[in-house]
Amino acid sequence: MVGKRAVMVVDMQNGVFATPRLNPEHYVAQINRLTRVADIVIFIQHAQAGGLEEGSEGFALLPDLWQPDNSLYVTKTACDAFYRTTLAEVLAAHDIHAFVICGCATDYCVDTTIRNGASRGYAITVAEDAHTTANRSAAPAETLIAHHNDVWRDLIVPDNPVYVKPVETILQEWLTN
Repeated sequence: MVGKRAVMVVDMQNGVFATPRLNPEHYVAQINRLTRVADIVIFIQHAQAGGLEEGSEGFALLPDLWQPDNSLYVTKTACDAFYRTTLAEVLAAHDIHAFVICGCATDYCVDTTIRNGASRGYAITVAEDAHTTANRSAAPAETLIAHHNDVWRDLIVPDNPVYVKPVETILQEWLTN
């Protein structure tokens, strides 16, 4: 990855985790490994009525999630972190053209943000073992996570592939570049 080591953390909020998610402690630990080494961390937080209102306990990030002092925050109201938000402006202001993405929910907000970001030309690396979701009626969370990692590896965005790598590989690349 060229440039700043940027990490985008999606929807790791108390209210989001009111719905049980697969192994939250593991995923928080993995995200913390990335954010402790990153140059810039952007936390994306979902806001909506019914427990995720800005400023509420539900809107707050999970307490075990490490937030560097220079963290950036973007509030969204849709699955897509770019939709009617300041995310593109925040990325431009900090000269970020590439980022690692992680967080919740794999099959909604993480997926939609990856697809939109890649189509906008951002170089995206998915931390394959640092995103989670809930069990759904069609498939358990573990299956959804594995499925989306496979889909993202093969996502067709000419001249801008999405990379899917374990946290350990990302960290090794960062520390050697």
